Amino acid sequence: MKTLKMMLSGMLTMAIAVLMFSSVAAADGVGVKEKDGIGKYLTDEKGMTLYLFKKDTAGTSACAGPCVEKWPLFSAEKVTAPEGVNAGDFGAIVRGDGKKQTTYKGLPLYYFFKDLKPGDTAGQGVNNVWYVVAP
Repeated sequence: MKTLKMMLSGMLTMAIAVLMFSSVAAADGVGVKEKDGIGKYLTDEKGMTLYLFKKDTAGTSACAGPCVEKWPLFSAEKVTAPEGVNAGDFGAIVRGDGKKQTTYKGLPLYYFFKDLKPGDTAGQGVNNVWYVVAP
């Protein structure tokens, strides 16, 4: 019974995160925040942290299948860059699954499902391959 409760709790958390990120994904503004121990990093217009995946290469995402459940894609129709960030560094790719994903300096951008509010950076350093995006 305890295992079932934990599983249901995890599924509920993931469902909330997916719903939250699906409403955020259409956002077009990008911002810069700063945090002790991390420094400056990129966010979407609502302040949700953006991440990069060290296994990605320029123009190609290596995150697919279950990976995308934990690392939802950031996709914006048109990115409005914050002051001090070059708008030309943003672009887009079409992934192998046919979905569009916004890039920064050629690398795909993601959210982390455990970041539940603006300013959360729980994905920083996960498995030594996920990092906040420095402007």
